[in-house]
Amino acid sequence: MSVPPPSTEPVVLGDGELQSDLLEELTEAVNYRSWLVSLALPYLGDRPLEVGSGNGDYAAEFAARGLSITASEGEPRRVKQLSERFGSMPNVSVRELTLPVTDRGDYTGVVAYNVLEHIPDDLGAARALAGLVRPGGAVVLFVPAFMFAFSALDARIGHQRRYRKREVERLCRTAGLTVERLHYVNSLGLLAWFVGMRLLRLSPQSGPLLKLWDSYVIPLIRRVESRFRPPFGQSVFVVARSVGDSPATPGAQ
Repeated sequence: MSVPPPSTEPVVLGDGELQSDLLEELTEAVNYRSWLVSLALPYLGDRPLEVGSGNGDYAAEFAARGLSITASEGEPRRVKQLSERFGSMPNVSVRELTLPVTDRGDYTGVVAYNVLEHIPDDLGAARALAGLVRPGGAVVLFVPAFMFAFSALDARIGHQRRYRKREVERLCRTAGLTVERLHYVNSLGLLAWFVGMRLLRLSPQSGPLLKLWDSYVIPLIRRVESRFRPPFGQSVFVVARSVGDSPATPGAQ
Protein backbone atom coordinates (compact mmCIF):
# COMPACT_ATOMS: atom_id res chain seq x y z
CA MET A 1 0.00 0.00 0.00
CA SER A 2 1.54 3.33 -0.99
CA VAL A 3 1.77 5.85 1.80
CA PRO A 4 1.33 9.53 0.90
CA PRO A 5 3.13 12.22 2.87
CA PRO A 6 1.59 13.49 6.12
CA SER A 7 -1.50 15.59 5.58
CA THR A 8 -3.34 18.25 7.52
CA GLU A 9 -6.63 17.37 5.84
CA PRO A 10 -9.64 17.02 8.16
CA VAL A 11 -10.65 13.60 9.35
CA VAL A 12 -13.44 13.41 6.77
CA LEU A 13 -12.96 14.52 3.17
CA GLY A 14 -15.52 14.90 0.41
CA ASP A 15 -19.01 16.33 0.20
CA GLY A 16 -19.82 17.16 3.83
CA GLU A 17 -23.49 17.80 3.15
CA LEU A 18 -23.85 14.46 1.36
CA GLN A 19 -22.08 12.69 4.22
CA SER A 20 -24.48 14.26 6.72
CA ASP A 21 -27.45 13.26 4.58
CA LEU A 22 -26.23 9.66 4.41
CA LEU A 23 -25.78 9.54 8.18
CA GLU A 24 -29.36 10.67 8.63
CA GLU A 25 -30.61 8.16 6.06
CA LEU A 26 -28.85 5.28 7.85
CA THR A 27 -30.12 6.20 11.32
CA GLU A 28 -32.96 3.73 10.76
CA ALA A 29 -30.51 0.82 10.36
CA VAL A 30 -30.74 -0.08 14.05
CA ASN A 31 -29.92 -3.78 13.71
CA TYR A 32 -26.85 -3.07 11.60
CA ARG A 33 -25.62 -0.48 14.10
CA SER A 34 -26.27 -2.85 17.02
CA TRP A 35 -24.21 -5.53 15.24
CA LEU A 36 -21.23 -3.24 14.74
CA VAL A 37 -21.41 -1.95 18.30
CA SER A 38 -21.44 -5.53 19.62
CA LEU A 39 -18.30 -6.32 17.61
CA ALA A 40 -16.31 -3.51 19.21
CA LEU A 41 -17.80 -3.50 22.70
CA PRO A 42 -15.71 -6.29 24.31
CA TYR A 43 -12.44 -4.54 23.41
CA LEU A 44 -12.96 -0.89 24.30
CA GLY A 45 -12.77 -0.85 28.08
CA ASP A 46 -14.92 1.53 30.12
CA ARG A 47 -13.53 4.87 28.90
CA PRO A 48 -13.00 4.80 25.13
CA LEU A 49 -12.73 7.44 22.43
CA GLU A 50 -14.73 7.37 19.22
CA VAL A 51 -13.08 9.12 16.26
CA GLY A 52 -15.34 10.42 13.51
CA SER A 53 -18.58 10.25 15.48
CA GLY A 54 -20.71 11.84 12.76
CA ASN A 55 -24.20 12.48 14.08
CA GLY A 56 -23.49 10.51 17.26
CA ASP A 57 -25.63 7.41 16.67
CA TYR A 58 -22.82 5.00 17.52
CA ALA A 59 -21.67 7.03 20.52
CA ALA A 60 -25.23 6.98 21.84
CA GLU A 61 -25.36 3.21 21.40
CA PHE A 62 -22.05 2.72 23.22
CA ALA A 63 -23.23 5.00 26.03
CA ALA A 64 -26.46 3.02 26.31
CA ARG A 65 -24.30 -0.10 26.82
CA GLY A 66 -22.70 1.52 29.88
CA LEU A 67 -19.49 3.04 28.50
CA SER A 68 -18.22 6.51 29.41
CA ILE A 69 -17.32 7.49 25.87
CA THR A 70 -15.75 10.55 24.29
CA ALA A 71 -17.25 11.41 20.90
CA SER A 72 -15.10 13.41 18.50
CA GLU A 73 -15.27 15.10 15.13
CA GLY A 74 -12.92 17.22 13.04
CA GLU A 75 -15.41 19.83 11.88
CA PRO A 76 -16.52 22.52 14.38
CA ARG A 77 -20.08 22.34 13.03
CA ARG A 78 -20.33 18.65 13.80
CA VAL A 79 -18.64 19.11 17.18
CA LYS A 80 -21.33 21.65 18.02
CA GLN A 81 -24.07 19.24 16.93
CA LEU A 82 -22.60 16.47 19.08
CA SER A 83 -22.34 18.81 22.07
CA GLU A 84 -25.99 19.74 21.67
CA ARG A 85 -27.06 16.11 21.39
CA PHE A 86 -25.09 14.86 24.38
CA GLY A 87 -25.15 17.93 26.60
CA SER A 88 -27.41 16.24 29.15
CA MET A 89 -25.66 12.84 29.11
CA PRO A 90 -22.98 12.63 31.84
CA ASN A 91 -21.31 9.54 30.34
CA VAL A 92 -20.67 11.18 26.94
CA SER A 93 -18.11 13.93 26.46
CA VAL A 94 -17.29 15.67 23.17
CA ARG A 95 -14.01 16.94 21.74
CA GLU A 96 -12.72 18.27 18.45
CA LEU A 97 -10.16 15.93 16.90
CA THR A 98 -8.58 15.88 13.46
CA LEU A 99 -6.37 13.03 12.24
CA PRO A 100 -3.46 12.66 12.12
CA VAL A 101 -2.62 14.25 15.49
CA THR A 102 0.46 14.26 17.69
CA ASP A 103 -1.59 14.28 20.91
CA ARG A 104 -1.05 11.39 23.30
CA GLY A 105 -3.92 9.91 25.27
CA ASP A 106 -4.82 7.43 27.98
CA TYR A 107 -8.13 6.11 26.65
CA THR A 108 -8.94 2.48 27.37
CA GLY A 109 -9.67 1.99 23.67
CA VAL A 110 -10.39 3.89 20.49
CA VAL A 111 -12.94 3.06 17.83
CA ALA A 112 -13.02 4.54 14.32
CA TYR A 113 -15.82 3.31 12.08
CA ASN A 114 -15.59 4.32 8.41
CA VAL A 115 -12.88 6.91 9.02
CA LEU A 116 -9.48 5.74 7.69
CA GLU A 117 -10.72 5.45 4.12
CA HIS A 118 -11.25 9.24 4.08
CA ILE A 119 -7.70 10.12 5.10
CA PRO A 120 -4.87 10.42 2.56
CA ASP A 121 -2.25 9.55 5.19
CA ASP A 122 -3.95 6.51 6.67
CA LEU A 123 -0.67 5.24 8.13
CA GLY A 124 -0.20 8.51 10.00
CA ALA A 125 -3.79 8.26 11.19
CA ALA A 126 -3.29 4.69 12.44
CA ARG A 127 -0.16 5.76 14.31
CA ALA A 128 -2.06 8.65 15.85
CA LEU A 129 -4.84 6.31 17.01
CA ALA A 130 -2.24 4.03 18.59
CA GLY A 131 -0.93 7.01 20.55
CA LEU A 132 -4.35 7.88 21.94
CA VAL A 133 -4.76 4.66 23.95
CA ARG A 134 -2.96 3.44 27.05
CA PRO A 135 -0.44 0.58 26.67
CA GLY A 136 -2.36 -2.54 25.73
CA GLY A 137 -5.42 -0.52 24.72
CA ALA A 138 -7.39 -1.60 21.66
CA VAL A 139 -7.67 0.25 18.37
CA VAL A 140 -10.88 -0.94 16.70
CA LEU A 141 -11.28 -0.09 13.02
CA PHE A 142 -13.99 -0.68 10.46
CA VAL A 143 -13.29 0.22 6.82
CA PRO A 144 -14.93 -0.51 3.44
CA ALA A 145 -13.61 -3.51 1.53
CA PHE A 146 -12.49 -4.26 -2.05
CA MET A 147 -11.56 -1.65 -4.63
CA PHE A 148 -13.68 -3.37 -7.29
CA ALA A 149 -16.68 -2.04 -5.35
CA PHE A 150 -15.40 1.56 -5.40
CA SER A 151 -18.31 3.61 -6.72
CA ALA A 152 -19.10 7.17 -7.70
CA LEU A 153 -20.68 7.51 -4.26
CA ASP A 154 -17.40 6.46 -2.62
CA ALA A 155 -15.64 9.24 -4.51
CA ARG A 156 -18.29 11.84 -3.70
CA ILE A 157 -18.15 11.19 0.04
CA GLY A 158 -14.37 11.41 0.05
CA HIS A 159 -13.21 7.80 0.14
CA GLN A 160 -9.56 7.52 -0.88
CA ARG A 161 -9.60 3.74 -1.07
CA ARG A 162 -11.25 0.48 -0.05
CA TYR A 163 -9.22 -2.25 1.67
CA ARG A 164 -8.46 -5.95 1.69
CA LYS A 165 -7.69 -7.77 4.94
CA ARG A 166 -3.99 -8.06 4.16
CA GLU A 167 -3.75 -4.31 3.55
CA VAL A 168 -5.39 -3.52 6.89
CA GLU A 169 -3.09 -5.97 8.64
CA ARG A 170 -0.01 -4.43 7.04
CA LEU A 171 -1.21 -0.94 7.91
CA CYS A 172 -1.69 -1.83 11.57
CA ARG A 173 1.63 -3.63 11.89
CA THR A 174 3.49 -0.75 10.24
CA ALA A 175 1.79 1.59 12.71
CA GLY A 176 3.24 -0.45 15.57
CA LEU A 177 0.04 -2.27 16.47
CA THR A 178 -0.43 -5.97 17.17
CA VAL A 179 -3.37 -7.40 15.25
CA GLU A 180 -5.68 -9.45 17.46
CA ARG A 181 -8.79 -9.92 15.33
CA LEU A 182 -9.28 -9.35 11.60
CA HIS A 183 -12.11 -10.43 9.32
CA TYR A 184 -14.62 -9.35 6.71
CA VAL A 185 -18.12 -8.30 7.74
CA ASN A 186 -21.46 -8.27 5.89
CA SER A 187 -20.91 -10.58 2.93
CA LEU A 188 -24.27 -9.95 1.28
CA GLY A 189 -23.81 -6.23 1.84
CA LEU A 190 -20.82 -6.24 -0.52
CA LEU A 191 -22.96 -7.72 -3.30
CA ALA A 192 -25.74 -5.23 -2.62
CA TRP A 193 -23.28 -2.33 -2.62
CA PHE A 194 -21.65 -3.46 -5.87
CA VAL A 195 -24.96 -3.77 -7.69
CA GLY A 196 -26.70 -0.77 -6.16
CA MET A 197 -23.90 1.77 -5.77
CA ARG A 198 -21.32 0.68 -8.36
CA LEU A 199 -23.52 -0.57 -11.20
CA LEU A 200 -26.79 1.32 -10.70
CA ARG A 201 -25.15 4.42 -9.13
CA LEU A 202 -27.72 4.64 -6.34
CA SER A 203 -27.34 6.09 -2.83
CA PRO A 204 -28.47 4.50 0.46
CA GLN A 205 -31.86 5.86 1.46
CA SER A 206 -34.20 5.46 4.37
CA GLY A 207 -37.55 3.87 3.64
CA PRO A 208 -39.21 0.45 3.31
CA LEU A 209 -36.31 -1.23 1.49
CA LEU A 210 -33.75 -0.20 4.12
CA LYS A 211 -36.10 -1.24 6.93
CA LEU A 212 -36.71 -4.62 5.26
CA TRP A 213 -32.99 -5.23 4.79
CA ASP A 214 -32.19 -4.13 8.35
CA SER A 215 -35.05 -6.07 9.94
CA TYR A 216 -34.62 -9.41 8.15
CA VAL A 217 -31.38 -9.67 6.15
CA ILE A 218 -28.96 -8.14 8.68
CA PRO A 219 -30.01 -10.45 11.58
CA LEU A 220 -29.60 -13.44 9.25
CA ILE A 221 -26.14 -12.34 8.08
CA ARG A 222 -25.13 -11.66 11.67
CA ARG A 223 -26.12 -15.17 12.78
CA VAL A 224 -24.32 -16.82 9.87
CA GLU A 225 -21.15 -14.77 10.24
CA SER A 226 -21.00 -15.45 13.98
CA ARG A 227 -20.30 -19.07 13.03
CA PHE A 228 -18.57 -18.76 9.68
CA ARG A 229 -16.08 -16.09 8.59
CA PRO A 230 -16.84 -15.28 4.95
CA PRO A 231 -13.97 -14.80 2.46
CA PHE A 232 -15.36 -11.40 1.47
CA GLY A 233 -17.57 -8.68 2.88
CA GLN A 234 -18.67 -5.09 2.53
CA SER A 235 -16.20 -4.03 5.24
CA VAL A 236 -13.11 -5.12 7.15
CA PHE A 237 -13.20 -5.25 10.95
CA VAL A 238 -9.95 -5.22 12.92
CA VAL A 239 -8.94 -5.09 16.57
CA ALA A 240 -5.29 -4.18 17.16
CA ARG A 241 -3.38 -3.50 20.36
CA SER A 242 -0.82 -0.88 21.25
CA VAL A 243 2.52 -1.83 22.81
CA GLY A 244 1.92 -3.68 26.08
CA ASP A 245 -0.60 -6.11 24.64
CA SER A 246 -3.08 -7.63 27.07
CA PRO A 247 -4.81 -11.02 26.70
CA ALA A 248 -7.43 -11.33 24.00
CA THR A 249 -11.01 -10.67 24.91
CA PRO A 250 -13.66 -12.96 23.41
CA GLY A 251 -15.75 -11.00 20.93
CA ALA A 252 -19.50 -10.68 20.76
CA GLN A 253 -21.25 -11.24 17.45
